[in-house]
Amino acid sequence: MSGTMPSDLAEIVDDFQALSEQERLELLLEFSDSLPDLPERLADHPELLEQVVECQSPLFLTLEVADDADQTVRLYFSAPAEAPTTRGFASVLHEGLNGKPAADILAVPDDMPDALGLTRAITPLRMRGMTAMLGRIKRKINEALAA
Repeated sequence: MSGTMPSDLAEIVDDFQALSEQERLELLLEFSDSLPDLPERLADHPELLEQVVECQSPLFLTLEVADDADQTVRLYFSAPAEAPTTRGFASVLHEGLNGKPAADILAVPDDMPDALGLTRAITPLRMRGMTAMLGRIKRKINEALAA
């Protein structure tokens, strides 16, 4: 895997890699419970979020890049409670990347979802959705930096 990961995300990946396949799936489901709700200013305006259509379940995201030296990124996700794997991966990205500098997030390897070791436990379609979430975050950061 080329590129680097912020320490919080690398730690999450290490946690997944230390577990058996079944335990990894359980950990992903635990993450699904910790996905923060949208702040009110976004919850009342779904048009401000972008759907990641590659996800099997409806997942929407947006982000904000701060006007500070690090260009700190804040991530926001919306996924239904009945989509625990989608919510779980969104939560992994939120916990591992939220509040990090834009450059650090852009350096995360595109194949980072594979590093969680879930490729046999989760369908290829769901894995593509996870990869698409990360790709969408990077694209939105690049768009924000270019604006």
